Amino acid sequence: MVARGRRVILRRKRMVDIQEDYAWRSDEELTRLDASAPLRLSFSDYARNWNLDMRFTDTPNRYFAIEDEGGCRIGNVMFYNLNRSRAEAEVGISIGDRAAWGKGYGSDAMHTASRYFLEREGLKRLYLHTLESNERAQKAFRRAGFVPSGVSWRDGQSFVVMELRPGS
Repeated sequence: MVARGRRVILRRKRMVDIQEDYAWRSDEELTRLDASAPLRLSFSDYARNWNLDMRFTDTPNRYFAIEDEGGCRIGNVMFYNLNRSRAEAEVGISIGDRAAWGKGYGSDAMHTASRYFLEREGLKRLYLHTLESNERAQKAFRRAGFVPSGVSWRDGQSFVVMELRPGS
């Protein structure tokens, strides 16, 4: 266990997570909500890349599984684009298990992960980009303490930029 929230547990990723990760990253609806394209590579290619990332990069220190109160894995949370000189990083989350949608797990996981990332890395700012049309995600992020700070555009899509600063 890396961190415990009110309802969620964040833990290091394990090899057994790979099948759900592949399924979630191949799911058209989930990837649309994440403003990304579904995976188009084979499971064996995905597994090889995943295994290399977990063994030879800092991915295990930045990507975590989210479990509910019963120990069921429901998603992932990660930080990336770490800028040590500015003491900031981007954060992302995906609740892949549709049965967990709308139940407060996302905001609890984001709050828990943010607290962990800020303390562990000594950051002064976390930020994220969420689709302007994804009001459910924006609401969850606000509950986790993030506030809107701007708008950005990428690949013809509009994103709300939200940020969290310790003590704000």
